[in-house]
Amino acid sequence: MTTSTRGTGKVSAVLVLEDGRVFRGRAYGAVGETFGEAVFSTGMTGYQETLTDPSYDRQIVVATAPQIGNTGWNDEDDESDRIWVSGYVVRDPARIPSNWRSARSLDDELSRQGVVGISGIDTRALTRHLRERGSMRSGIFSGEALAADAELVARVQAQPQMKGASLYEEVATKEAYVVPAVGEKKFTVAAIDLGIKGMTPHRMAERGIEVHVLPATATEEDVYAVAPDGVFFSNGPGDPATAEGPVALMTAVLKRKTPLFGICFGNQILGRALGFGTYKLKYGHRGINQPVQDRTTGKVEVTAHNHGFAVDAPLDKASETPFGRAEVSHVCLNDNVVEGLQLLDQPAFSVQYHPEAAAGPHDAAYLFDRFVSLMTAEGAQRA
Repeated sequence: MTTSTRGTGKVSAVLVLEDGRVFRGRAYGAVGETFGEAVFSTGMTGYQETLTDPSYDRQIVVATAPQIGNTGWNDEDDESDRIWVSGYVVRDPARIPSNWRSARSLDDELSRQGVVGISGIDTRALTRHLRERGSMRSGIFSGEALAADAELVARVQAQPQMKGASLYEEVATKEAYVVPAVGEKKFTVAAIDLGIKGMTPHRMAERGIEVHVLPATATEEDVYAVAPDGVFFSNGPGDPATAEGPVALMTAVLKRKTPLFGICFGNQILGRALGFGTYKLKYGHRGINQPVQDRTTGKVEVTAHNHGFAVDAPLDKASETPFGRAEVSHVCLNDNVVEGLQLLDQPAFSVQYHPEAAAGPHDAAYLFDRFVSLMTAEGAQRA
């Protein structure tokens, strides 16, 4: 990605899709060019958490909510240390942010971090197009990066596909760090960072867990050097079919029967470790209003999602795996996509969505308590 000056709202910009569709608007954020997979997010709020979610690496995010930027940008709600989206697409950017926590405008922050965006386009038409044709490679061009449509389409088509992309090491921490327990320490968890959001270890810390966040390249020896009561695998970007290292590590954890919890990319890694396949969804699930049923309780939750890949596992029966029986524990009510897995013969489970709720509803917060229960039960058994 290359960028130059800040967009003023008067500079022309275009969004170009790989199938030749072109949307014309105005520059938003930085001026220049950027490439990524065009995806849409249905959240009406929480854009700051979305933009700083490492799972959005190499993606151009389309906001389906018509007005974005109303609450500006603050210094507390980032989910990582930078914006990870490749580009941002909005219809009607707020002229003036209005919130007591706002430190600057969204436009200013996008410009400061060199994120090329576009505003003033029909995001409803764009979203309908992506639902019909599927998420696809795209580019945003403004200022000196503008050229003839045919040339821009060719440049977009020359970019790599998301399928087959190995991205989790790009976004993960390079050095281990510790998030201390809030109050009395009850457990120690080794969290494998595949693109972890900042709120996730915080949710565990609230429950008395000391979280050791380890790089994506962590080995079995690294994990057990912290004497964990449980192991966690985080969310992250890219194609899970490329994640041989994390799959091997999770397999080692499963062999030891250590309590295990995974979310998003971690759910896909568990699926692979159990012998299931993964596949790319047509346009994915992104936003904070996705309905999921917990099949263990029958409860329906409104949940936060950000995934373009899913696990291919049977919905109608338990499956035999190298680690005992496994079943689909959660399912999306919109399209029956697998949204969770659990082992029936040892303490391991995962979900495809984001129970840390940053941003999003808190319906799924109980999953952290379920992880605590697994570690408590395992500790009592060992005692």
